[in-house]
Amino acid sequence: MLPFIRSDLAKFTAYKPHPSSDTAESVPVQFDRLDTNESPYDLPPELKEKLAWTYQQVIETNRYPDGGHETLKDAIAQYVNESAGLSLSNTTANISVGNGSDELIRSLLIATCLGGEGSILVANPTFSMYGILAQTLGIRVVGVGRNETNFEIDLKAAQAAIEQTQNPPIRVVFVVHPNSPTANSLTTAELAWLRSLSEHILVVIDEAYFEFSQTTLVSELAQRPNWVILRTFSKAFRLAALRVGYCVAHPEAIAILEKVRLPYNLPSFSIAAALVALQNRTLLLESIPQTLSERAKLIEILSQQPELQITASTANFIYLRLKPNSFKSPDAALKTFHQKLRTLGTVVRHISGGLRITVGTIEENARTINRVQAVLANLEF
Repeated sequence: MLPFIRSDLAKFTAYKPHPSSDTAESVPVQFDRLDTNESPYDLPPELKEKLAWTYQQVIETNRYPDGGHETLKDAIAQYVNESAGLSLSNTTANISVGNGSDELIRSLLIATCLGGEGSILVANPTFSMYGILAQTLGIRVVGVGRNETNFEIDLKAAQAAIEQTQNPPIRVVFVVHPNSPTANSLTTAELAWLRSLSEHILVVIDEAYFEFSQTTLVSELAQRPNWVILRTFSKAFRLAALRVGYCVAHPEAIAILEKVRLPYNLPSFSIAAALVALQNRTLLLESIPQTLSERAKLIEILSQQPELQITASTANFIYLRLKPNSFKSPDAALKTFHQKLRTLGTVVRHISGGLRITVGTIEENARTINRVQAVLANLEF
């Protein structure tokens, strides 16, 4: 370590951009890339042509982008209200836009816990960036477990952690709805617990997969100033390459986020793409029913494999585990399973004792099924 670098970073492992590849390099395009929960569908050609025209005729690359995002925030607010069946509950004052949800998570951590003022609580397994970003800022991460059958948060452990953690106390609770990598939505018990938390604790509900689950808690925000909902354009809206995320929250919370947000944080082209996506949301979201149908097909067929244990999914991915009594060494078998799938051309995420598989195109899913069956037929029991 260089002498001027923080000592705690020596033990820190950075996020691997392509966690299922052998290196940090991009996964080759000839693979079925089912490891990062992206949409398998690119933008339609007509929208790419529109964006190309915008880049040529409208965007001035010598000028900074729109730093206030007012037009984009207005379009997002309209979509949020529409998607939640609300009238005019949310306006631009309820919206903040980030360079992916990651920037918003980081801003929330800076606004709440920095300087030893707070710790965060996560229930593992879950989206790793909450803990990673907290660690980079020197913020303590308190982890609790989940039920091994349905992946519900261990609520007794979570409540005990909040009551017992001091110096600093827990200031933020992060949950994903539905959770990644396990694909389960928040249960009635989990929601009741979140609602019971003190207003001194920020509750961050990540709805990255809302368009697939069609379950949102946006309607509760008006009564819960300590709740923030995160969403993204990287999944259903097919803009993973352009890094646009947003959050919905009480205007006072948004005002604080605007204070810590970097100026000009979204490139002009990303802003333009997000606007085009929202203007054409009916077209882009037409693929959702097919994804849900393909998800059901994957679960139905793979569940017939006696060696596999698959949980219900409300996202655009599935999570499967090997049944412990099927193998002498389940961990070694899972690692081999993952590696052999990659050798055959399907890249999935090996995480927390299971495999997370993104629902792909019809052709990709058919290959996934065939390859999973082929690998299982040759695994050592």
